[in-house]
Amino acid sequence: MGMNFQLGITQEFPCSYLPDKQERLLVATDPRLHDKEHYSWLMSQGFRRSGDQIYRPHCLHCNACQSLRVLAMQFKPSKSQKRIIKKNQSFNIVVSKELKNSYYALYERYISQVHADGAMYPPSPEQYENFLKTDTFEQIFIEIYDDAELISVAVTDVLEHALSAVYTFYHPDYRKKSLGMFSILSQIEITKQIGKDYLYLGYQIDSCQKMNYKDQFYPHEILYENSWQLRNK
Repeated sequence: MGMNFQLGITQEFPCSYLPDKQERLLVATDPRLHDKEHYSWLMSQGFRRSGDQIYRPHCLHCNACQSLRVLAMQFKPSKSQKRIIKKNQSFNIVVSKELKNSYYALYERYISQVHADGAMYPPSPEQYENFLKTDTFEQIFIEIYDDAELISVAVTDVLEHALSAVYTFYHPDYRKKSLGMFSILSQIEITKQIGKDYLYLGYQIDSCQKMNYKDQFYPHEILYENSWQLRNK
């Protein structure tokens, strides 16, 4: 990218993932960066999206957050992942291209029952739209149904050579079905089907238990010191 772009840096604020740590973000404020080509490039540089904000951690004394992407074409499920696929084989997977109002009830239940201690509680229709909807980037929504009941939605961005997992919410009564993991496995399969190279999973944080499930999908790459490092099991 041969142009000079404007980036912003936030003030420090308490880290969402690690206790006693301060977080700071580098934000792609330049509107010229908000198209598919530049967003794809920013993702390759370790950025993420929340709503229409594209950011990456830019902390003064910590580099625990490491961007992770699965090599979809080479991915092979582990024994436990094969069991999850088999356990959920009766579910139907549908790919939609719009953020539906009908998703909100599932989102509200998920946030209220699974993440009531998090920053997104209490949920509201406005917060739901601001967090998940964008008119700037192409999105797909990977729906999982148990018969006619919607039980999971994976909000997924479409990049030039990849998909990016933005957020997944699911019916709390189905926790024993490992729907979070099954949703990622479904995203990897769809990434393959549409001929993309990678599925971005966001930030791997080794010391944060609720965030360290992402490195169980092999092979994958971790962005370390601005270079993608391959990890095979």
